[in-house]
Amino acid sequence: MSGRTGEFPRPERSEVVETLTDDRKAPAVAELTLTSFLTLDGVVQAPGGPDEDRSDDFALGGWLAPFVDEDMAGFLHEVMDRAGAFLLGRRTYEIFASYWPHAADPDDPIANRLNHLPKHVVTRTLDHVDWHNSRILPGEDLTDAVHRLKQEPGGEVQVHGSGRLARHLLAHGLVDACNLLVAPVLLGSGRRLFPEPGTPTSLALTGHRTTRSGVAILTYRPTGPARFGTVGADE
Repeated sequence: MSGRTGEFPRPERSEVVETLTDDRKAPAVAELTLTSFLTLDGVVQAPGGPDEDRSDDFALGGWLAPFVDEDMAGFLHEVMDRAGAFLLGRRTYEIFASYWPHAADPDDPIANRLNHLPKHVVTRTLDHVDWHNSRILPGEDLTDAVHRLKQEPGGEVQVHGSGRLARHLLAHGLVDACNLLVAPVLLGSGRRLFPEPGTPTSLALTGHRTTRSGVAILTYRPTGPARFGTVGADE
C-alpha cells in the first residue's frame, strides 16, 4: 500500500475488527501476510504517485491511480480489518510516515489502523522512528525476530510494499499468505517484487477476484519448494 492509495471510499465498519481483537478467538500464532500492488510485469515501485519514489531515476510513478475504485477499496479494508501489527522495510516506512500521520481521520479504517497499531521497522540506517507506536526491530537475526513477532497476541502481522523485506521473508518460509493486486499495465522498468535471482517456491491459489477497473486480486499461500517435471511424461 502506498501513501495516496488510502484515498478510498469508506465502507461501513466491519464486525471482523471485533472478532480479530478478541484474544479468546485469535490463533495461537499470528499469520504473517504480504500485500503488494504490482504491474503485469512485476514492478512495485511508486504505485501511488509520481513523487512517491524516484530512486534510480524512476519516472513512471502513479501507475496505480487509474485503477483505484471501490472494489479495490473494499478488499483493502478487509485486509486492514485483520491487522494486528505491521512489519515494514525502511523505504516503505518513510513513505508511509510522510503521509499517513496527516490523514488521521478516525472514520478512515486504513488511516486508523496504520496510525494506531504497532509498526515494526526493519532498517540498518535509521536510529530512531517518530511515527506513533513505531519501533525499530532489534538488530539481531531478522528471522528470529519475526518468529517472536508471530508469537504475540492479536491479528495478522502485515507487510505492505517493502519488496526487499518481502523477498527475505518468502525465502525463509515466514510468509503465510500473499495478496497480490496486479494492475493491467506494463512499465518495462522499475523495481520488481521478484527480481532475479530468487528462491524457487510453489504457491497455492486460495482466493481471487477482479475489480471493475481490471485489477486482478490474487491470494496465494506458499506450499514449499517449487516442483519440476516434463510435460507429457506420464502420457
